[in-house]
Amino acid sequence: MKCRYCGYEIPDGILYCDRCGKEVQMVPDYNPLDDMLTAHVKDSINGERKMNNQRTGNGADRSNTVRDTSTRKTTGRTGATRRTSVYNNSARMRDEKEMRRRQAEKRRELKKKKRRRVLLVLFLILAFIVGIMVALYLNSYTGIVKSGNKALASKDYTKAEECFKRAISKNDKKADAYEGLSKVYVGKDDLVSAENVFLNVLEKQPENADIYDACFRFYLDTDQALEIPNLLSEAEDSVVEKLSEYVVGEPKFSLDNDEIYDDVQQLTLSSEEGKVLYTTNGAMPDMDSEKFQSPIQLSEGSTVIKAIVVNKKGVPSQTVEKEYVVEFPIEDAPAVSPSTGQYESAQSIEIKVPEGYTAYYTIDGNDPTTSSKKYTGPIEMPKGETLFKAILVTKGGRVSGVTTRNYVRE
Repeated sequence: MKCRYCGYEIPDGILYCDRCGKEVQMVPDYNPLDDMLTAHVKDSINGERKMNNQRTGNGADRSNTVRDTSTRKTTGRTGATRRTSVYNNSARMRDEKEMRRRQAEKRRELKKKKRRRVLLVLFLILAFIVGIMVALYLNSYTGIVKSGNKALASKDYTKAEECFKRAISKNDKKADAYEGLSKVYVGKDDLVSAENVFLNVLEKQPENADIYDACFRFYLDTDQALEIPNLLSEAEDSVVEKLSEYVVGEPKFSLDNDEIYDDVQQLTLSSEEGKVLYTTNGAMPDMDSEKFQSPIQLSEGSTVIKAIVVNKKGVPSQTVEKEYVVEFPIEDAPAVSPSTGQYESAQSIEIKVPEGYTAYYTIDGNDPTTSSKKYTGPIEMPKGETLFKAILVTKGGRVSGVTTRNYVRE
């Protein structure tokens, strides 16, 4: 069947044209003029038949008239009934289609409402779960520590201290809360309390390497790195093994301090882990001590060397202390001229003083000491009898034998 509007071929059973969208007309348009024209033609034919029947007889005419009238009425009713039936079928199909469309639309709307209700329920359940999770997190150790750090960043030390102590009450093994509490005291310029946060817990938990680690970071942040090796020396072996990055090897000394040297020595300090800092005055070395760059000269006497190694992270080693002794060979006794004797004229008394020695003398017969007169040059021989005695003293304080001369000047 073709569309009456565009001529497109429409398959059977389709009610709308796929090309133009117009509705297919299943029943031809009813035109009353066609019926009137058909009736007029039939009347004309019947009139001619009637005239013929009148000629042949009234009985036949009446019979034909009755038959024609009956046939016309029957034919008219049948055509009208068929047209009405087709039209009613088409209308019913349109109504059914519209009803199906409305039912489908209603089902779609119901599905949308159902989906919205399901989504709303799921959202509420998710929001409830998230709320519970947030509440659990905020009340957990991690959440409390985070709140404490946030308060610490805004310098709300009271709230921060409260949070960190609360976190410690939940878990006293983790280091985060202790570290945060220590920073609270640092912010208050109370380094003693900040340090005690760690030291107090280490007394109860000497095996807790995380607390040691937090304490060492505190020392580095507050320029107290020299405390690290002291604290680490008291730690258990398991802790030292875990915190090996804080273990720095001691400096190496090129000379053995068990030997007494009889000449000036040069001492070298070395390390492969960092720079070497040292002192020669007996003081403990620190980060401001002299850095070893060239050999240290050890002269006569006793010299105490204290040294540490500081690695790239600023962690120092244990302090190493060594004492070196240099003793030059000492003269048995100083050479004094002139020799013992009687002299008629004035003479100059001279003492030969070797390098590195100092001479002391007396003229009253007593043995000289370092408290006696120091020899600085030739001495005029006194008149009369004089008992002259002299000694040599090294820089290290070692004393030679006594040289005695007996002079008589007239």
